[in-house]
Amino acid sequence: MARICYGVAGEGRGHATRTRAMVEMLRHEHEVTIFASHAAYAMLSVAYAGSEVKVVPIPGLRHGYRRGGRLSLLGSLVGALPFLLRLSGSLDRLTETVAERSPDLIITDFEPLLPRVAKRLRVPFLSVDHQHFLVNCDLSILPPRLYRAAKLLSLVVRLFYSGQALTVISSFFSLPLKPSSEPVLQVGVLLRPELERVPVRDGEHLVVYLRRGVSGAVLRALAQCRREVRVYGAGVRPRQGKVVFRPLSEEGFTSDLASALALVTTAGNQVVGEAAALGKPVLALPEPGNLEQEINGFFVQHTAAGRTARFCELSPRLVEEFLGELPRFKAGLFHLPPKGNQAALEAVEYVLSTFPPQWGLPGRGRVLAPQQVLAPTLR
Repeated sequence: MARICYGVAGEGRGHATRTRAMVEMLRHEHEVTIFASHAAYAMLSVAYAGSEVKVVPIPGLRHGYRRGGRLSLLGSLVGALPFLLRLSGSLDRLTETVAERSPDLIITDFEPLLPRVAKRLRVPFLSVDHQHFLVNCDLSILPPRLYRAAKLLSLVVRLFYSGQALTVISSFFSLPLKPSSEPVLQVGVLLRPELERVPVRDGEHLVVYLRRGVSGAVLRALAQCRREVRVYGAGVRPRQGKVVFRPLSEEGFTSDLASALALVTTAGNQVVGEAAALGKPVLALPEPGNLEQEINGFFVQHTAAGRTARFCELSPRLVEEFLGELPRFKAGLFHLPPKGNQAALEAVEYVLSTFPPQWGLPGRGRVLAPQQVLAPTLR
């Protein structure tokens, strides 16, 4: 049994959901402590209340939004200032907390503090996230504007951390890897146990996943649809025609999605991948100003797993056009990568067996080529 400290970015629910999938595989063989902020802490602390998995709150970064739900780069930068000003003290305190647990491995899902703690303590760390596709994958297939955006975002991703023993990229799409001396493994979306057990059927309702602050025009467009619409993430409010607003609930969302006709959602990697795993085509609406989601939306359409559109384009007619193409989109789902759970678990076991803490910092020994990384466990 190994001791694992797991750092989770607090923005949105995708990081926390992916972490749950990993922790559910690890907790039976290893001692896991989760370090999370904001939405991730709120979600995971409830999920693991009273269990052997401890969830510790830490400082974290958050996106800034304008009215109408548009992501604000300036607002995000301003919001990051308190975090950055307290970074040294936060690292000192967190290093002491992590050292008390004497971890054998640190895992991070795009959380920037734990990798720095890992280097201080000379403990190997593993990256498991989606964002590193921007760094390690060949994105030449993107149209010019999104390609330039991806290059810019890749610089931000590199700033978060470096020096991991292995990078695991979890995505609903698959791309060629760039030539690199860094060990990288690309896997499918990591699925929660609930998705494996839920009965799946095609009902008549749509499930919609949004975020608070979404414009009233979007909700009015949904209210004009001719079928029931179950909305998650916009808060609980009175029913609007056939639109029913649900409280955020993993169990409720999973059940409604498994019996839905399709999903209308912001273009987060995790939620798109979960819908695809349940055989549900996706109408992706990238958050305004969120370049990563715009890129995800491109791949929703490119893989024929669904359609992408801007929030301002949403209308009853667009929804009906999307539903009219469901047979084509359902066929596209079969070409997406299979779930990545087992491959990600084998990656953890590989790093645990190959990079013991006393060995020192990751990367000081011989660096394996990407195609060699998991040869011992995947044969």
